[in-house]
Amino acid sequence: MNQAKQNYQKILDETLAYLTEQKSVPTLLLHACCAPCSSYVLEYLSNYFYITVFYYNPNISPREEYEKRVEELRRFVRELPAKNKITFLEGRYEPERFYEIARGFETVPEGGERCFRCYRLRLLEAVCQAKAGGFDYFTTTLSISPLKNAEKLNCIGKELSEQYGMPYLYSDFKKKNGYKRSVELSQEYHLYRQDFCGCVYSRQAVERRD
Repeated sequence: MNQAKQNYQKILDETLAYLTEQKSVPTLLLHACCAPCSSYVLEYLSNYFYITVFYYNPNISPREEYEKRVEELRRFVRELPAKNKITFLEGRYEPERFYEIARGFETVPEGGERCFRCYRLRLLEAVCQAKAGGFDYFTTTLSISPLKNAEKLNCIGKELSEQYGMPYLYSDFKKKNGYKRSVELSQEYHLYRQDFCGCVYSRQAVERRD
């Protein structure tokens, strides 16, 4: 028998309601992939957390694309009005780590095992940073994308949470019109919206469709 899928937005709602009831403003390490995906998530979660945006994306290539995305995210963090403080932390650019975990999965279609391994790589770095920095929670913006598997992301987050003893903030940010709001904010702040996920394989997939 297949296990029923979790409603991760409902779990998030319950967590946020509890924090509001406790009048608590915990710290959150938020792994972010780009400014458009971060836009709604930051607008939403900055009402409940002191957020550190953690940009760690060794999958993005070429280097110029990586730099363009990181600078656009820095700009958005500076310009977004937020109830609670948002800070920015850039991780190391380590494309060799991505190619290592992608080896043997280069031809797997987008949304398959190669992507799942990439989720894990980035969330692993996030949980390690959160643990070292003494944060209360960690999570990622990735679930806002209609092309990302929220079930898989949250399962990886749960596994790493248990392994490292670091609370994971469950989410499916595309819910509650989150993705729609991210498009609106991208237009409002004139954010650069890329047409591929980031890695060379996702770029090739877009080029094949064109």
